[in-house]
Amino acid sequence: MEATTVAKTGTEGKIWGGGEQPLKASYGKLMMWFFISSDALTFSGFLAAYGFTRFKYINEWPIADEVFNHFPFLHGVDAPMYYVALMTFILILSSVTMVLAVDAGHQMNKNKVTTYMALTILGGIIFLSAQAWEWKNFIQGEYGAVQTKSGRIIQFVDADGERVALDDFASAAPVTRTKHIENKGVWFRGEDGYNPLSIEDVKTGFAANPNLRVRTMEIVSPGEKEILNRENSLTKLNTSGVNVVEGANMKENEYGAPLFGDFFFFITGFHGFHVLSGVIILIIVFFNVLVGTYEKRGSYEMVEKVGLYWHFVDLVWVFVFTFFYLV
Repeated sequence: MEATTVAKTGTEGKIWGGGEQPLKASYGKLMMWFFISSDALTFSGFLAAYGFTRFKYINEWPIADEVFNHFPFLHGVDAPMYYVALMTFILILSSVTMVLAVDAGHQMNKNKVTTYMALTILGGIIFLSAQAWEWKNFIQGEYGAVQTKSGRIIQFVDADGERVALDDFASAAPVTRTKHIENKGVWFRGEDGYNPLSIEDVKTGFAANPNLRVRTMEIVSPGEKEILNRENSLTKLNTSGVNVVEGANMKENEYGAPLFGDFFFFITGFHGFHVLSGVIILIIVFFNVLVGTYEKRGSYEMVEKVGLYWHFVDLVWVFVFTFFYLV
């Protein structure tokens, strides 16, 4: 009986058994594409959930131009979306420098790879710092508001429709109180914070200023919220107001629907975590470039793989910026 001859495939003994480079992509690059695809589905789910929630509360959703209107060193200046647009520009610019770093790697130009990767890392750090500043302003708040019995938010404006801060008309009544510290009390828990303004202080200050009106979260026209007349404003505040809200957190939100704050912290925070991870990976690869690791290997493919991840992070931010800030 003749022995059966087994045809050779040329992949015997190779880790990447489907061929050395199917689709002209190495194993590492293909696995990066798989990760990016799965992560893209995750972000898609988050943005879809945000879209459905916004549609449900479409008549009381905060107006982005009013929420994100701060700019460093321009206190009191209304600059809607300028700061977020600057953040977006910086992140996209870092994607450009990443492209140049990858191209320099193809040319085996170590100096250019080092320079462009340093610029990319700098752009990522600036973006993260800018996002931290944005979070600080969002958490701290600017005008303050009052929460009603239904859980909705009412804000305050003057006769011209301009926003008025609680501190401008409400004065905290003098009270004697002892701060709750950890070694006193049943649960031995320290006090997180204290708001000197009470709902009664707001009601008293509002009644003493006939120029003030209440603005609800109900959208009556694009970019415009409902403003009650003086009589209805007094009735709304005195019968429904139960709590003073300043800034935003996971439970309360002076800008409107509390879920807006939840989605803001979760989606931008999750993206920020990706940027932070990318910066850390870039720094590791950057130092490998400095010591000549990839020069010795004869390939800067690692720079290309981390570049794929960085471009993905930038692309995701474009969608977050579009759906969360612009739409």
